[in-house]
Amino acid sequence: MLALVALAACGGDSVVSRTGLSMEDHAFTPESFGVEVGETVEWFNDSDEAHTVTAVEDSLPDGAAYFSSGDASSEEEANDGLADELIGPGETFEWTFEQPGTYRYYCIPHRGDGMEATVIVE
Repeated sequence: MLALVALAACGGDSVVSRTGLSMEDHAFTPESFGVEVGETVEWFNDSDEAHTVTAVEDSLPDGAAYFSSGDASSEEEANDGLADELIGPGETFEWTFEQPGTYRYYCIPHRGDGMEATVIVE
């Protein structure tokens, strides 16, 4: 059920396949993503800019743990500690979803550009 992202290796015809979500330009791809309870999602920074994965705390499903790319314990802490949250170009972040529901998240520096998305856990 995870999206497949294929990238051509620089300077050759080989293709690297991997599973997860992509951060490109100022967007998460795809914007809405479905997984099963207990699955781990991995975000890949495929851009030349740093990004974050920051949960919208007041929209988390009941009993769900807060998540952010810098392991902040709250949305306020994540926003205050931006430097600790950044995922650099070529880096990844992963999170295992343990509760069903809809999880909204965004990139702190690019939220104003509409860099927001959701993971739907069934």
